Amino acid sequence: METISGRTCCCHIVALPYPGRGHINSMMNLCKLLASKTKVIITFVVTEEWLGFIGSEPKPHNIMFRSIPNVIPSELVRAADFAGFLEAILTKMEAPFEELLDQLEKPSVSAIIADTCLPWAVAVGNRRSIPMASLWPMSASVFSKNTNFTVDFSDLPIVFFGKERKMLNQLREGFSLVRKAKCLLLGSCYELEIQVMETLRASFPFPVYPVVPLIPKTTLTETPLDTVDYLQWLDSQPRRSVLYVSLGSFLSVSSEQMDEIMAGIRLSGVRYFWIAGGDTFRVQEACGEMGLVVPWCDQLRVLCHSSIGGFWTHCGWNSTMEGVFAGVPMLTFPISFDQVPNEKQIVDDWKIGVRVKEAGNELVIKSEEIAITMQIFMDLDSDENTERKKRVSELQETCRRALAKDGSSDTSLDDFIRKFLQCS
Repeated sequence: METISGRTCCCHIVALPYPGRGHINSMMNLCKLLASKTKVIITFVVTEEWLGFIGSEPKPHNIMFRSIPNVIPSELVRAADFAGFLEAILTKMEAPFEELLDQLEKPSVSAIIADTCLPWAVAVGNRRSIPMASLWPMSASVFSKNTNFTVDFSDLPIVFFGKERKMLNQLREGFSLVRKAKCLLLGSCYELEIQVMETLRASFPFPVYPVVPLIPKTTLTETPLDTVDYLQWLDSQPRRSVLYVSLGSFLSVSSEQMDEIMAGIRLSGVRYFWIAGGDTFRVQEACGEMGLVVPWCDQLRVLCHSSIGGFWTHCGWNSTMEGVFAGVPMLTFPISFDQVPNEKQIVDDWKIGVRVKEAGNELVIKSEEIAITMQIFMDLDSDENTERKKRVSELQETCRRALAKDGSSDTSLDDFIRKFLQCS
């Protein structure tokens, strides 16, 4: 056993997430799970800007933050030029990350866990003879599509069309480097994607570990003071009567479409609870008095609340998995990236959701159509709603079994700790 900062540990892991909220959340949840199972020290590396965003968030004592300079565009403007943002990630983060590795105190780094979307991290680990694990924090199905060079472009996220296709080629080159890692962690539930999981396990020359990046215990933690009001509001609503609305933290719909969404919510008469970032007053005023708008919430805790009857989601993978874990049917409104194939899983494969719009449809969905869709979706007495609720309850049980002791996610993580990290 060695020590770092006076703490006894069996190994020292460096965790390197892609600089985006969903990716950072997945990596942090994985690190929290690892920290709960073994005496490991984890150095969690983010940019200086992201350290400012998350540095005060609660975490186990054996996870420490370190930062690299802001060599990429700010999180506040990256949506305006995503191609430039990705180019910076692929070309400018490697050097400062290596400099940070040189500065880390003893014990020496035992392993690196890096986001698959940072392909250069594999080369860094191999140059330094540090075992490297690649974390894909999205669905196994999307990973499989991105590693299949014969895939139809019509199946790919809409952001990759036109001038942005060069980005896809860069990312695909990066995906080929995954095979030079020592193992692959998939942020998904094995039982929800069995066929593709088995295909990936058969096609890679190293272990593939499906691990659900959720911390269910957050639904039971003490309530921070600034969340009391919205939880009290949820407590006062009838069972399964509220539609939870969250359209992501990065890309957003057009201003014209947003106006139609707000008008549709008002017109529907459905109870709603919306996470709207900083512009809560305007959204609250436009949507009407049937609901509540706040800038932030503990999403998993809200989804597990008895008053929530549906989830209007942009279909990001973290939100998709949290919706399944909570057993909540979904209204789908994908914007880009993996959200498009995720919607297909939700609506077509699992049959637990309803589309607000068809994937790839660039037309603005009008308020009247939105209102009707909401009303039908939240009609608890309809046969369709009953069937959706039954199916999502079955998936919920599957997901919770996977996370429970000796479940597929739990045993996969134990196997990763024992064989890759070689920790007891």
